[in-house]
Amino acid sequence: MSALYGTYARSELAFERGEGVRLYAQDGTTYLDFHSGIAVNALGHGDPHLVSALKAAAEKVWHTSNVFTIPEQERLARRLVEATFADAVFFTNSGAEALECAIKTARHHFFAKGEPERYEIIAFTGSFHGRTLGTIAAGGNPHYLEGFGPPLAGFAHVAPGDLAAVEAAVNPASCAVLIEPVQGEGGVTAMPAEFMRGLRELCDRYGLLLVLDEVQCGYGRTGRFFAHEWSGITPDIMAVAKGIGAGFPLGACLATARVAASMVPGTHGSTYGGNPLACAVGNAVLDRVLEPGFLEHVDRMGQRLAWHLAQLAQRFPQYVLEQRGKGLLAGIRITPPVRDFVARLRRDHHLLCQGAGDNVLRLLPPLIVTEADIEEAVGKLADAFTALDQEAASLATGA
Repeated sequence: MSALYGTYARSELAFERGEGVRLYAQDGTTYLDFHSGIAVNALGHGDPHLVSALKAAAEKVWHTSNVFTIPEQERLARRLVEATFADAVFFTNSGAEALECAIKTARHHFFAKGEPERYEIIAFTGSFHGRTLGTIAAGGNPHYLEGFGPPLAGFAHVAPGDLAAVEAAVNPASCAVLIEPVQGEGGVTAMPAEFMRGLRELCDRYGLLLVLDEVQCGYGRTGRFFAHEWSGITPDIMAVAKGIGAGFPLGACLATARVAASMVPGTHGSTYGGNPLACAVGNAVLDRVLEPGFLEHVDRMGQRLAWHLAQLAQRFPQYVLEQRGKGLLAGIRITPPVRDFVARLRRDHHLLCQGAGDNVLRLLPPLIVTEADIEEAVGKLADAFTALDQEAASLATGA
């Protein structure tokens, strides 16, 4: 019996090593990884530049504390500021912590302005922002809230895509709008560019902050550095994680100067956030993601994945109901129970995928994926659907 909490419905499959888009189980079986640790392994497995950076950093200083200057942290923050809308960065260990910082920053901004009554954040149904008490309240999903007492106050939820509903939710307590440009866990739903632009305009009109959760859809996954760039807007605050460390625990909250100004000593902190080891890896990841041609490659592969999935949907309309997502955060809504289908893909076809809300199969390959890898993965999906057809035929004939 495991000594671990029983919070995960774990497969017994365990991996020994990885290389590129492949993982190798302890028995030597090879798996095609379109899971990426839930969009974390942006550069795949065993990237030489990341391995080298981690080894070099491990021979220096692993951890000090944020009461001291950390040169690798300063460098990573400066590079993120230069590449984004932001003027200031706070480093965390995870996406949930990055969202907690974003929520606190938004609320404290208005407190410092002498408007402490403005603390309510308008968020969206189908969203997922983390597992802390604050972020499950922000997500508003009853399944994640159940059993943990009264939800943290200060969040209102409306359906995504409805600007009129967002405007109707604005009230004297409102301080911000929080949204994922592409919902991951909730069902791989990409927000239309017009909706994102409408949210920016509403926030400007009512003096609200626009807070983006790009934990899963950011860091190149959609073919731009951040997903909001497709709509031509900029946020006031943005939470980042997953791909930023490409497997090493790291997250960040980015903000404009005017919004970050109130976050002075004593307002927030983290023991491990942005330590030397994490930021050495973070800088190595950024080297790769911002190198010439990298994001263009991701964009091309996202388009090819979408094309191949469209062909799959035409071939198996009885199983593929809808195509969703953006770039290499892709999904198909299917008729077979997604949890069972994910297990079938893993067991019978050695393809690793992930389920999402609304019975969506989520495809999250490393950003280094090639079209040959995509064709192989979609071929495995086709084989799995064909097997379902054959099983249905056998049942119908009583064979």
